[in-house]
Amino acid sequence: MPGPTYNMWLAGSERPGRAEMIAVENPATCTIFAHCHAASNEDVEEAVKLAHDTFKSGVWSKADRNARADVIERAAVLLTGRLSDLIALEVEQTGRVIREMKAQVPSLVRWFKYYAALIRTEERAVLPTTGQLHNWTDRKPLGVVVQITPFNHPLLIAVKKLAPALAAGNSVIVKPSETTPITTILLGEILQEAGLPDGVFSVLPGYGATTGKALVSHPLVKKVDVTGGTPSGRAIGAIAGANLAHLTAELGGKAPVIVTKHANVDLAVNGVCFGSFIASGQTCVAATRIIVERPILPDFLQKLKAKATSIERRMGSPTNDASMMGPLISAKQLNTVTELVSEAASRGVAVVTGGHRMSGPSQLDNFDLSQGYFYSPTILTGSATAKVVDARIWKEEAFGPVIVVVGFDSEAEALALANDSEFGLGAALWTSDLSQAYRMSDGIEAGICWVNTHHRNDPSSPWGGIGSSGIGSENGVDAYRAYTTTKSTIINYASSEQGLASDDWFGEEAGTVRYG
Repeated sequence: MPGPTYNMWLAGSERPGRAEMIAVENPATCTIFAHCHAASNEDVEEAVKLAHDTFKSGVWSKADRNARADVIERAAVLLTGRLSDLIALEVEQTGRVIREMKAQVPSLVRWFKYYAALIRTEERAVLPTTGQLHNWTDRKPLGVVVQITPFNHPLLIAVKKLAPALAAGNSVIVKPSETTPITTILLGEILQEAGLPDGVFSVLPGYGATTGKALVSHPLVKKVDVTGGTPSGRAIGAIAGANLAHLTAELGGKAPVIVTKHANVDLAVNGVCFGSFIASGQTCVAATRIIVERPILPDFLQKLKAKATSIERRMGSPTNDASMMGPLISAKQLNTVTELVSEAASRGVAVVTGGHRMSGPSQLDNFDLSQGYFYSPTILTGSATAKVVDARIWKEEAFGPVIVVVGFDSEAEALALANDSEFGLGAALWTSDLSQAYRMSDGIEAGICWVNTHHRNDPSSPWGGIGSSGIGSENGVDAYRAYTTTKSTIINYASSEQGLASDDWFGEEAGTVRYG
């Protein structure tokens, strides 16, 4: 087999899996560069049992919060020391260009630092319970949690989920996407070196229908956290619900972007292109439905086309620092994007630019684009004979570098178009009118709404959607609390004499006694 072979990370050591071997493909060259062991049902059973036993031992779940924070902070330092290797592997397994990975991967240390700081400074509430009672609450870890991560941001999403789960004291098992498992496996060594006890963290690569299903259906699993497509999220939610396990699900998106006549057009074009074409459009909050006020629509479209063609001209090898955008992740994803664009074009929707698989030598560096799953930055809009809102791509998630542009005449029309979706994860609004920004951002139905920016992501800022975009949210205090349960403790500090006088419910001479 070509390239290295990666084992599972099971409870503190590398272990070969007992299921089939997974071939890991570089989507820029369509070549297999590594293989990875997949976990069998037996591996899942062993991993969950070890995680459960470790949780019950208290070695991590009951460790002093400052001790847990120390480990998580050391993980941030060690991750920083491994950045160059991790970035190179992210580029190879995802196909994303190195300039993106050099920006994204170093930012992950912020999640470890944020949640380490959170548990050091967390305050417990004292409640105004009636009577001579002192009532406080604590957050306690849930137990064994399973995290299902996608292909588009392997390390980012793994760390976003891991940091709050570990800070809370849980035992964690991650099943990464079978297309991009390698960098998540390497987190095992980093966390072990940081001082995380064996058994607290495992990585079990495998396929969703086998390894994933075995994990989320296990009765000892107390929480499932998944990022993926909406159909997968529904299936996983049904399984987890049968076991009464907690669930967080960050699922599909079809993010609208409203650009009003009060926007700076150049800033809006730059923002839309970032939101649309970063990661080749393979993000859940990708700017996909661009809703532009008609007076500025011609100018906006012209500048948007110029920016998209500039990106296409500078696409090349993902390892080239000057390359702007990489390939799609797989042949399957390429076919999905191609089918949706072709369906729109067959209706008469205008293809402003793009709309094709890229081939031949790159204008940037002579890289042979034909060997990978490269697709051009694409802009679609309505024509004299066809409305773009009638095409499938207006409603369906393409997960590729394709955007549709439609005009509007009033704020009410813009909001109706923006909310014309089953999804409600991300959205954006571009305007320099402050009162309009308040009005329209309030009217957009989405879990995240950016104004004059897009795709901002901070450890402290909640990240989650409504409708078919999921349940719960990542980031911030909410994510930490979602990995815990509340314990309420009530102490009666009344004297013995007061207790005898007021607490003898079944006394022979029943007077005024307490109830509740």
